[in-house]
Amino acid sequence: MGSLITAVNWIEKEDALDALLDQAETLSTQPLKQGFEAEVLGIHSDQERFVLKIWNKDSRPDVGAQYLLLKTLQERGISVSRPIGWGIDPGGDQVLLTTFDGTTIDKVNDKTITEVAGLLSKLHEVNISEIEEASALLPKHDFLDYFFLGASEYPDLYNAAIFLIQTTPLKQNKIIHGDFHSNNIVENNGQYAIIDWTNGQWGDPRYDFAWTYILQKIYDSQPRAEVFRSVYLSDKDIPEEELDAFEALACLRWILLSRRNGVPKRRGTAERVKQLIHNNSFLKERKFSDFSL
Repeated sequence: MGSLITAVNWIEKEDALDALLDQAETLSTQPLKQGFEAEVLGIHSDQERFVLKIWNKDSRPDVGAQYLLLKTLQERGISVSRPIGWGIDPGGDQVLLTTFDGTTIDKVNDKTITEVAGLLSKLHEVNISEIEEASALLPKHDFLDYFFLGASEYPDLYNAAIFLIQTTPLKQNKIIHGDFHSNNIVENNGQYAIIDWTNGQWGDPRYDFAWTYILQKIYDSQPRAEVFRSVYLSDKDIPEEELDAFEALACLRWILLSRRNGVPKRRGTAERVKQLIHNNSFLKERKFSDFSL
């Protein structure tokens, strides 16, 4: 274990990392749930637990920006893992070390959903524009190129997405997580934290909310999805037509990922997506070529 973290060229780090390096030979490690983009390891000392994420797959995000973003968010009271250090390993892969803040949520109920909605709402209220370094590092992507990559191959989806963006222009003026769902929320003794900030960026919170809500409508119970929607919107003044437009965009993105085999597919999922289309004022009159599972 010692060679794994001692061999890293740590570019930025907290004092806690120096203490960890001093006891590197006594640390233990175990694999954690892997993502599509990186290898994830748990690191244990006698008293503390950490998470080491190694981007040794196809994804090459700006991990330095993630480190600074996590640091900035934690300073502003957002429940995220504390960044301990980031650097480059001998293989040239970026690594990020953070605190371990729990495991993904196993049982979802109304209380959990209320907590999760509160996390997202609080995130969208953060203003880091006054912090020059942090705001400069946070990327601002072209929405279609980033969230609808490859959509031009599917004219029915691409044309619908363009129409929606023209109808309800984007406001990329807040921090968004970009992939906020239950697998990216961890819990430890009733405390929740947001993890996996690979998609963190300047974006439109209406889309960030809509993506979470649509995923809940597809994979979770309808009543709990409505609890999430109600709690999140309780202190927001967003016109219903705008919500419909961004929920339509989120639904279109799910269909795109489904066609590209990038989302889970379960019994009854197709029927739920069809119902979402039928109930959405922007989608119900459109014809989609196929989104069979």
